[in-house]
Amino acid sequence: MVISRALSIRLLLLATLILSCSVNADDLKDIAQQASQGQQSAALDRINNHITANPNDVQALFMRGVMLAEQGKKDDAIKAFSDITQRFPALPEPYNNLAVLYADQGQFDKAKQALESAIKTHPSYATAHENLGDIYAKMASEAYGKALQLDTSNARAQNKLLLIKDLFSVSGKSGLAVAAKPANNNTTLSATHESNATTKAPEPTKGNNKPETSETASNDSQSVVNAVNKWAAAWSNKNVDAYLEAYAESFKTPDGVSRKAWEETRRERINKNVKIEITISKINVHMDDNVHAKASFKQNYHSGSLAQKTSKTLMFVLSNGKWLIEQEKADH
Repeated sequence: MVISRALSIRLLLLATLILSCSVNADDLKDIAQQASQGQQSAALDRINNHITANPNDVQALFMRGVMLAEQGKKDDAIKAFSDITQRFPALPEPYNNLAVLYADQGQFDKAKQALESAIKTHPSYATAHENLGDIYAKMASEAYGKALQLDTSNARAQNKLLLIKDLFSVSGKSGLAVAAKPANNNTTLSATHESNATTKAPEPTKGNNKPETSETASNDSQSVVNAVNKWAAAWSNKNVDAYLEAYAESFKTPDGVSRKAWEETRRERINKNVKIEITISKINVHMDDNVHAKASFKQNYHSGSLAQKTSKTLMFVLSNGKWLIEQEKADH
């Protein structure tokens, strides 16, 4: 049982913490928008240049950590957030996101220590308290699993392990809670730039046909947009595992080929290209119901000398709190 793979990293941009950062707000918003459109490498280059000119801009430093995590450079992201905790030890959010990264790697002891530091810095930081409880539960789950490996007849360990699994199943949680904004600041840089983020929504129960409010529909639409951007970013970064994880188990493969054959083909094609750049624009989301959505957009594909402009539609289904691709259509 690999617990760490069940964790999803969800990192939001840190709020404006230093007044001197305000003069750079427009530049950072522009960089964040570029990253959200799938141009991860270019955005990272820009944020690195920004930090060179503004080495004490904590907002930019935090954004850099987010981008590194988005590109799958987890070790670099850990170093980035570790540096922030050393230079700005009074901020709890970097500790929290550092803990999320450690937990994703299965380093629960380090995750626990980071969360304890966040709580010590800010005792009323509820997100860190919640995440710490989840870390204890994950550590307990591993211990009970080990006990069952050594003694498969251990009914007590089996029951305790089932209780923990039920806990996360009932709560609908797939990972640790995100650091959203500082407790004493109400201004955020960007509400659209997330890392591996989807809105947590409970799985609907049968017979629940309550109409959506406009606010709920808006939140769901933004979650679908985030899912499209995440899918495009994984493709551009040649992060094949993250790319394939964007597709639901019920995904309708082209020409009815097996899921295994389709995945092998996609993995081969993505890996063989030296460089891939996917640009998404004009995203339009239509909510069919509470758990089904359709996202239509313009896709620009560049790889070597090949350049394609495509109108694409992705059909999404909400599964365990994540919007996953169920069908893909393209008009060249």
